[in-house]
Amino acid sequence: MASENLQHKIDSAYNKIKEHIHRTPILTSQYLDDLSGAQLFFKCENFQKIGAFKMRGALHAVLTTPKDELKKGFVTHSSGNHAQALARAAQIAKTTAYIVMPKGAPAIKVKAVKGYGGQVTLCENSEQSRIETCQQIIDQTQATFVHPYDSDAVILGQATCAKEIYEQCPALDDLICPVGGGGLASGSILATKAFSPTTRVILAEPKNADDAYQSFTQKKHLKVIRPNTIADGLKTSLGKRNFKIILDGAAAIFTVSEEEIIHAMQLIWERLKIICEPSCSLPLAVVLKNPNEFKGRKIGLILTGGNVDLSNLPF
Repeated sequence: MASENLQHKIDSAYNKIKEHIHRTPILTSQYLDDLSGAQLFFKCENFQKIGAFKMRGALHAVLTTPKDELKKGFVTHSSGNHAQALARAAQIAKTTAYIVMPKGAPAIKVKAVKGYGGQVTLCENSEQSRIETCQQIIDQTQATFVHPYDSDAVILGQATCAKEIYEQCPALDDLICPVGGGGLASGSILATKAFSPTTRVILAEPKNADDAYQSFTQKKHLKVIRPNTIADGLKTSLGKRNFKIILDGAAAIFTVSEEEIIHAMQLIWERLKIICEPSCSLPLAVVLKNPNEFKGRKIGLILTGGNVDLSNLPF
């Protein structure tokens, strides 16, 4: 996509969703600047509707669906933030969201999806069961499937986050975001090409779920194998569309250990005085782990969400 065309597409996505989302703030901390040796600007998507950036992509996918399809509703499989986001997006569009969740999904997340009007169907905790259950619902209802990340409409919606960052904080040297399925990562790359082409996009991934790092390094699309990380939002394998965009546009992918994730998460709670989930803390963990890479640079870090189980904190 040409950058002018990209700008137009992302601006159009933003105009469609802006009245239903928060333009989230950017926070700074002198302590964390001194600790890292860089200038850090934290984009607080933990303050977004439903508590995560996922609202942007799900809402854009729903609001760009033709009206005759819209009334049939939407379906997805997710046990996390995308489930809540699609349920809320469907509520805004005055239609139905059918959400397939694994039987082991935390009760608090099932309750949240139902609170946004989502119709929850529980399935076995396997990818095959999720897909089959979704297909059964589609056969019955003709609802539109919205993939959590491997979707052009979702990616353009997630790109609006970085668009805001470049308006709020121009001339960044680096933009760092976590990578799981790759919706936010690929959206951030497209927005950077469109609005701040001299900025490097760096991705942050748990060492214990490093399929994006392995795929990027080997230049072939690999699946995640037995992910075992506290960053539950980053356990998914990269989507096909997402991998292509990341391979073409990411400057680097850095991995961090579980201890580094927890340490960065605790620093964010203590120094920024905000709640963030483990997946959020990876960008800071990457900066602290690689001081020579980032010293003296002006860096945007996306805090992706704040949906955390307060009874089960890692510190």
